[in-house]
Amino acid sequence: MKRRVRRAGRRLYERLLEREVEGVPTHIAVIQDGNRRYAKGRDSGTRAGYKAGARTTESMLSWCSELGIEEVTLYAFSTENFDRPPEQQEQLFDLIEQKLYEFADDEEVHDEQVHIRAIGQLDLLPERVIEAIDYAESRTEQYDEQYLNVALAYGGRAELLDAAREVCEEVEAGTQDPEAVDIDCIEDRLTERPARDVDLIIRTGGDERTSNFLPWHANGNEAAVFFCAPYWPEFSRVDLLRAIRTYQSRQASWRRTRTDRALALLQAVGADRAVVSRLTEKVGEIPEADLDDIEPTAD
Repeated sequence: MKRRVRRAGRRLYERLLEREVEGVPTHIAVIQDGNRRYAKGRDSGTRAGYKAGARTTESMLSWCSELGIEEVTLYAFSTENFDRPPEQQEQLFDLIEQKLYEFADDEEVHDEQVHIRAIGQLDLLPERVIEAIDYAESRTEQYDEQYLNVALAYGGRAELLDAAREVCEEVEAGTQDPEAVDIDCIEDRLTERPARDVDLIIRTGGDERTSNFLPWHANGNEAAVFFCAPYWPEFSRVDLLRAIRTYQSRQASWRRTRTDRALALLQAVGADRAVVSRLTEKVGEIPEADLDDIEPTAD
């Protein structure tokens, strides 16, 4: 009885969250943490935890598709994961290989026109995983409706370091003008970069850190970050909706900040109320009390 009541309460809460969702992020990046701890808490082997996490990944992608999220990047295997025991690495590689083939042949992937691609230092991976990557990418390369990026052998600092080294080598060779090095110059040298900046990072498992994940695309965009306690296999649609609510709150905060800065500038130059009215249409509502604080333009 209690279990049914809890399920009903959770379904009600999910519906309430759905009503609060007015705009979704374009690009979500996910740190899927807690698979091994989930398995340990159930006296299961590590492989069972990874498989449970893989099922959550499939559900997560379906939820994102339903909500209209256009790009998802999954942190599947970091460069730090190479420090794990060989048997754990092999278990992860087995699962990654299997899921890449499954996703590449999945009817829903093709119906939704999802473009699958891997990012990271892929040459460090076993040949069998590289072959699975090539298969998934070739099967979906013609699509551009949605993107699924799988970060494998990925480290954000290494990615930036490689880009910096390439620029330095070109400057030394005389093929790159140092004065011409700009944001686009760096982005062009990042490994198979995601199509869009990251709007929201989600991390499960309780740790509150982003673990060197997409520093250029997320931190540079000042992405919203949502940390939650459930291990990745326990992550639910409710958790995703709560994360999106965090993103929306972040967006609202930025709008208020932009409005406050605009008001301060108008006060400094002595703008009249007509100018403020036009600004209101661009950046959102400005309280009437704030309008009264603005002095008329002195002629």
